[in-house]
Amino acid sequence: MKVLLFCVLISPGVLSGNAWSQIPGRPNILWIVSEDNSPFIGAYGDTFATTPNIDRFAAQAVRYTLAFATAPVCAPSRSTLITGMYPSSLGTQHMRSTYPLPAMVKFFPRYLREAGYYTTNNAKKDYNTIDQPEAWDESSQRATYRNRKPGQPFFAVFNIGISHESQLHTRIPADKLRHDQEKAPVPPYHPRTTDVKHDWAQYYDRVEQMDEQVGKILRELDEAGLSESTIVFYYSDHGGALGRSKRFMYESGLRVPLIIRFPDMYKPLASGAPGSITDRIVTFVDFAPTILNLAGIRKPGHMQGSAFLGKIQDAPKEYAFAFRGRMDERFDMVRSVRDKRYRYIRNYMPHKIYGQYLEYLWKAPSMRSWEELWQRGELNEIQSAFWKPKPPEELYDVEADPHNVNNLAGKKGYNKVLLRLRDQNRRWMRDYRDVGFIPEPMMAEIAKSQSLYDYARNGDYPLEKIMETAELASSRDPSVFPQLERRLQDPNPVVRYWAAIGCTVLSKHASSASMRLKELLEDGEVSVRIAAAEALYLLGEKDLPLRAMKEILKSENRMARVMALNVLETMGSDATPAKPNVSKLVRDSLADGDYDVRAAKRLVEILEKK
Repeated sequence: MKVLLFCVLISPGVLSGNAWSQIPGRPNILWIVSEDNSPFIGAYGDTFATTPNIDRFAAQAVRYTLAFATAPVCAPSRSTLITGMYPSSLGTQHMRSTYPLPAMVKFFPRYLREAGYYTTNNAKKDYNTIDQPEAWDESSQRATYRNRKPGQPFFAVFNIGISHESQLHTRIPADKLRHDQEKAPVPPYHPRTTDVKHDWAQYYDRVEQMDEQVGKILRELDEAGLSESTIVFYYSDHGGALGRSKRFMYESGLRVPLIIRFPDMYKPLASGAPGSITDRIVTFVDFAPTILNLAGIRKPGHMQGSAFLGKIQDAPKEYAFAFRGRMDERFDMVRSVRDKRYRYIRNYMPHKIYGQYLEYLWKAPSMRSWEELWQRGELNEIQSAFWKPKPPEELYDVEADPHNVNNLAGKKGYNKVLLRLRDQNRRWMRDYRDVGFIPEPMMAEIAKSQSLYDYARNGDYPLEKIMETAELASSRDPSVFPQLERRLQDPNPVVRYWAAIGCTVLSKHASSASMRLKELLEDGEVSVRIAAAEALYLLGEKDLPLRAMKEILKSENRMARVMALNVLETMGSDATPAKPNVSKLVRDSLADGDYDVRAAKRLVEILEKK
């Protein structure tokens, strides 16, 4: 029997609700999304994994070996998925922020719904911005494609949470583990402590349970008689889940499993035969355009991804781009570029260690065990790197070094690769008007009146100069100090902010900037005042930075409070006079889990131990 495949692309929103019936051959599309797991799957060669359902599925599908999240953590990653845009261009890159989207951006299932699809989400959203519930016909723990009209095509999402990192917070007794902790594949950056081995084995148990749930969803689809009309995606929302994977810009945090099965009638839309493997680079920014393409809907002009499946595909990409912003109560800014062999990482805040304390991450016994060995001086060089300040740049040959522990930046023979990927990083940030350089307290104020995306395009955001300043600031090169010192007086507050960050990075090499930094303690932008205070403290000043931070703790800007608390923590026992102010913040808070409260509690604990 011949199947008629559609070839006309439909503009978003132009079809009436029942127009789907006029277009033969429109596929059902099902997403099965697991949380927090790298390709810990037998089909990807992981011999410790127990994943029979996904392995069988992979034999019927196309397996992608170079699929990547755009962020190594859930909410910013899911922001990419739902918009088809980079959160670093939208202002949705910081963990659990709700800054608004520009008016033209719709969550992509809405285009499907307007074209006649029945759209369901079961049930996680976590899109890191203001919700758009109209994207879904159903979104709940009970949402299902079964409730659609007879013959109506559907787009359905099922999220599986059993593999989330929180599943490590409650310890399974060792004799109840399904996987032998003594055989757990501990990566070289982790010490083989009992807690580390146990967490790895327990995590593989959770992956096995996740696999069982994947099998259940696939069986239900088959029992409903829909397997032969449904394109099925299986993937994870980012890598994970132990320390230095989730939240971190390595393969362990960004590379994800992606397996896509096409029934016979839609094989012409696939990228390969059942059981085949492709090394085409795809990232989450490509998923929304691809789903629309499969449904015969034209990609909206604002979407930044490429369609990698369907009748009319975009050209394959050479690079996968990724970002890291604030993670919970700790600030950072990192960007990364990956080609088929190398991963480049640019650290814009190299003075901050990788292992900044995060209340949620530290709930895992393996994290506490790892830190204890660091404090006792019992780690080797690779295991110790996590607890030290970062280099400005990192470069890894992923084929030779899959765990990304041998930094090739600056090493002989790799300069050409480094320069190429550095240039690609700059091009990406420039082309998409990266707003991540704006300090978050300032972002929060801007977002009250407009989206960050619009702000970056209104003429008040000199991105080239800001990028240049941030690169100078993070270079650790004392020779650039005169340029940074001049930029402490720049008219633009973002430039002043990064110039002050540069003084912190250079520390004693920036001592002649003390007077200008003191002037910045009165700056009209609170982020600049905080950055100047941190630099001054490292230059030997105590009272002035402390006084400034105590005042900022009274601010109504929550992100300013979080940033000030971060600086106070770097001051150690010198922050003791601020303890009453910090304790009051905890007492007065209405939400125990707010990031300022988490940072404040941590600081109180530290000061009480002094």
